[in-house]
Amino acid sequence: MLASSLESTTRRRLLGVALASAAAALAPSIAIAQAWPQKPIKLIVPFAPGSATDTVGRMFGQKMSEILGQPIVVDNKAGAVGTIGADFVAKSPADGYTLLVGTNSTNAAVRSISKVVPYDPAADFTPISFLGVLPQVLIVNNDLPAKTMQEFLAYARANPGKLNYSWTSTVTRVATEMLASGSKVQFYNVPYKTGAAAITDVISGQVQFTIVDTIVALPQITGGKVRALAVTSPGRIAQLPNVPTVAESANLPGYELMGIFAAFGPANLPPDVLAKLNAAVVKAGADPDLRARLAATGLDAQTTTSEQLRQRFAQETVKWTKVSQEAKIEAQ
Repeated sequence: MLASSLESTTRRRLLGVALASAAAALAPSIAIAQAWPQKPIKLIVPFAPGSATDTVGRMFGQKMSEILGQPIVVDNKAGAVGTIGADFVAKSPADGYTLLVGTNSTNAAVRSISKVVPYDPAADFTPISFLGVLPQVLIVNNDLPAKTMQEFLAYARANPGKLNYSWTSTVTRVATEMLASGSKVQFYNVPYKTGAAAITDVISGQVQFTIVDTIVALPQITGGKVRALAVTSPGRIAQLPNVPTVAESANLPGYELMGIFAAFGPANLPPDVLAKLNAAVVKAGADPDLRARLAATGLDAQTTTSEQLRQRFAQETVKWTKVSQEAKIEAQ
């Protein structure tokens, strides 16, 4: 009896020690999850400094940093139409400390324009929230003898092979090739690494035109360095009220292509971290000062739930596959 009692007591003590050890081991991980974020967050911008994606990321990042109480450090990883930066995030730990400013190029149209994509644009990311939409604007060199879209297209038809355009993103290229296809004209594309360089060569006349984000183009337009002929949005925009849409000026009903921006993390973000990130984006997007600063660039700030973003990009993927085919763009 005594031996049995001692054995029972020993077992209870060992079980107690085991449970205490397990609880002690679990406690730090629970504390870490509850305390997120505990260190600076890296925000990967897959395009160059000064790009529209960079501007949107920095503006949202600054406000989110105030909300979350930790620095958000922007890290530009440009190249391969945004896929280098996106791939970096896809392969990062799913701990909420590495995020992506995703775009049409990185998460919606990438498989339509690239034969080799190092990540799955749907499965390898956790959708956090939509950020907004941005019109593009067609700008030309000031010496080009075309002051309207009609004159521009007439010049293209009369001078086949003489109009070259610079491009840096999927939106730019697809938007331009859709215009060419719909208007039955031919343009020659010249790829560039940055929007700033693409515009600089339009100003100098190295290329004759480009379609680019309003964020990048507005200072050059208002400064008189280039001429704006049309915007790619469904309606005219407040920043360029006298500039018509491509749809109306080129007689292409239904023509519309907008740059889109959204926040993503690596796949399988912890639910509590995702919830905090989404709440921070939504709160930032509702801030009157941030909305006003974004609106001044032409961007319409829009935030969503994670699920709404997933559905939005699924729809955008279908859309961009279709428009890429219509523009006769082959994956490279």
